[in-house]
Amino acid sequence: MWALVESNNVTQVYTRPKALTIGDVNYPSNIFTMWSASELEALGIYSVVIDNTNLKDSKYYINTDQSFNFASGTVTASYGTATAKAIADTLYTAQDETDGLGTEGEVKVKGLKTLHKEVINKQAGGMLAPTDWMVVRAAEGGTAVPSSITTQRAAVRTKANAMCTQIDNAANVDALAALYEYNDANPSVRPLGELPTVG
Repeated sequence: MWALVESNNVTQVYTRPKALTIGDVNYPSNIFTMWSASELEALGIYSVVIDNTNLKDSKYYINTDQSFNFASGTVTASYGTATAKAIADTLYTAQDETDGLGTEGEVKVKGLKTLHKEVINKQAGGMLAPTDWMVVRAAEGGTAVPSSITTQRAAVRTKANAMCTQIDNAANVDALAALYEYNDANPSVRPLGELPTVG
């Protein structure tokens, strides 16, 4: 990424090489790859240094757009302060209902906790699905489900419920994110744990 600096201000940002006109002179796009940094800087074109200090995980935060600043011969692209995504569900209000947007008290936008619990429950359902036919067969008067499978299926449900409780108990977005952070152990583990397997 490059930036055009004019009168000590960034006036243009180039995410890829392109032909451009500076003053009365037309330059081909290959100057970005063929010319040295000093030759480009003589035209006012600087390589952009990316500052990710404020960049947060987009699964949990809304990042700002980059802002570009020129100082001491360097163009820096940096992010502003990120905003945490809503951890709890946003509900329709009485005014929303009056305006015909939804029913008061129902979920308007799912929060991170709900979204993460849905993922856990979907994963648990996927692990149980291959043996669901055994449960149906037993319920309809067929062969009993092997005790090992029954035990494993119960373990999946129990663990899924425990994981959802951990998610519910997260005090904020950072605490929720920490549940998914693997440690340095071998094998590595995370506070949320993993669902057991069936079969």
